[in-house]
Amino acid sequence: MKKYLFILACILCVPAFGQDMNQRALTPPMGWNSWNKFQGNVDEQIVRAMADAMATNGMKDAGYQYINIDDCWQSQRDAQGFIQADPAKFPSGIKALADYVHAKGLKLGIYTDVGYKTCGGYTASRGHEFQDAMTYAQWGVDYLKEDWCNAENLNPVGAYTTMRDALLVTGRPIVFSLCEWGSNKPWLWGAGIGNCWRTTSDICPRFDGILDHTNWQQWGVLQIVDAQKPIRQYAGPGHWNDPDMLEVGNGMSINEDRAHFSMWCMLAAPLISGNDLANMSPDTLSILANKDVVAVDQDPLGVEGFADATNGTVELWFKPLANGDWAMCALNRGTQPQNISFDWKSEKVADALSKRDAHFDTTTYSLKNLWTHQDAGDTTQPLNAEIPGHDVLMLRLTKN
Repeated sequence: MKKYLFILACILCVPAFGQDMNQRALTPPMGWNSWNKFQGNVDEQIVRAMADAMATNGMKDAGYQYINIDDCWQSQRDAQGFIQADPAKFPSGIKALADYVHAKGLKLGIYTDVGYKTCGGYTASRGHEFQDAMTYAQWGVDYLKEDWCNAENLNPVGAYTTMRDALLVTGRPIVFSLCEWGSNKPWLWGAGIGNCWRTTSDICPRFDGILDHTNWQQWGVLQIVDAQKPIRQYAGPGHWNDPDMLEVGNGMSINEDRAHFSMWCMLAAPLISGNDLANMSPDTLSILANKDVVAVDQDPLGVEGFADATNGTVELWFKPLANGDWAMCALNRGTQPQNISFDWKSEKVADALSKRDAHFDTTTYSLKNLWTHQDAGDTTQPLNAEIPGHDVLMLRLTKN
């Protein structure tokens, strides 16, 4: 009876709670997701351990807030059609888990799918969107990822709009992540429906290359980065291109992890870590919790970076930031060290999207190395540096 009263109350409150979806996630969401590391083995103990770690290891202080449960948490629906958590994996229930996460000053996310079954074959939301949204809100869920498996004959705009409307009816400000893999160009229609949309197939812990599973693929970091280049104009505050969850700490080298994280920040991407937060190395934590680099991702201007030039195997990326600042990232796509030289005074860097021009010929910027946290001089002198293979040099440029 309480469930039905809750649904009735939410329906009656639609006018009061009607909201613009894009007023949520005005900067890219930051958090953790269970899939990359734990896949179908996620359970209550793991989620609590990840919340404990995030709350105390410096990640919360760096801006991370979501603890997101991915696929395989579900059991069947009850006699009234309400979704249930697997009692073996989540014996305390999702509401108690949300309360635990909230008590840490964090937020809880959950997963569903547009079809009748999820990618893992578990109960999904087709035909139950409003019922599920009400349930998630009653549990205290703050973030919903909706996948695109078993979506035959569904229209993606219609399917995701249905869940968007269901979430808005609840009145709870749940961030909505569309995991449609870029199949139907969600950047063209996702704004106003979701807060972020996947742009590619799933990521894998490879810096360069594709892992082919015959009927589907996982992409490496460079392949995903390249796919973002033509779609940067569709992202902005409240609606973000999502190049998938982070693989930092999942088997790549430190150089590759650093470059991977740097590029996601240059792309203004959601920063959803996918490693074991409770058992990561100090090097991995130093990457994920680097506040200087995170600040580039979380910049309130909300403009994605762009590849401006190529110097051998090095791509030079720039990202306009608030208050006239810029970020620069020199990405070495090759495996060998590469020397670069960049004469600021003779280079023109301008961005038609944000209508910003660096004016290096008339404006001097101080340089800060965002990975060493050291002063790197200013733009009155040419930049000369060696970039290790599969690594980056990342700078913040601030007007003098």
